[in-house]
Amino acid sequence: MSSSHTAEARIAVVIPAYREGERIARVVTDIKPYVATVVVVDDFSPDNTSEQAQAAGAIVVKHDVNRGKGAALKTAFKKLAELGYDYGITMDGDGQHDPQQLPLFIKEIKDSHATMVIGNRFSNAAGMPKVRWLVNRSMSWIISKICRCSIPDTQCGYRAMAVSNPSILGAKSDHFDYESEVLILTARAKGVIRSVPVKTIYQGEVSKIRPLRDTIRFFKLLWRI
Repeated sequence: MSSSHTAEARIAVVIPAYREGERIARVVTDIKPYVATVVVVDDFSPDNTSEQAQAAGAIVVKHDVNRGKGAALKTAFKKLAELGYDYGITMDGDGQHDPQQLPLFIKEIKDSHATMVIGNRFSNAAGMPKVRWLVNRSMSWIISKICRCSIPDTQCGYRAMAVSNPSILGAKSDHFDYESEVLILTARAKGVIRSVPVKTIYQGEVSKIRPLRDTIRFFKLLWRI
């Protein structure tokens, strides 16, 4: 799909980034053939993430303090609203999400006008670490029960969200639990949620998730919500 068609549909890619100076330029460059506009929110990186993203053609918004992935996504969608976009497709800045699968999200958006379209890594889980597979499966089962609908991979960060979805800015979480909260709030508001099959590229990256801290945040979210 050409960039011009994507621009007409008012779909952009958003990337929350922290310490991604070595990879972010390649990620942005690889996205550009599919989506014309890429918004990178630099969550107060101590490296050259912002400079590399901007040099690759991204719109860059910088936080003046590290606020977390959820806060970065809120900033990104505020920017999309200012620019007049209808959807943002969220991707990671470390290259784990395959840009060649962007047309799957774009097609689903155009076909269903869904409130959210979530990637399903379990359709092709080859290479996913066993512990991560087990944790993601368990959390997806729990959140699907809360949402009262089957969502194969609730923890996938490769997803499209309608900019008009009030849950994006209404969620209270600012860290990795944010994506689960937005999903739950969207389901409770009777938003249309769809899934598309995706693969994730594992290259030995060090996850920014802190298992103990972020697990505690997740269970606090379940208690609060």
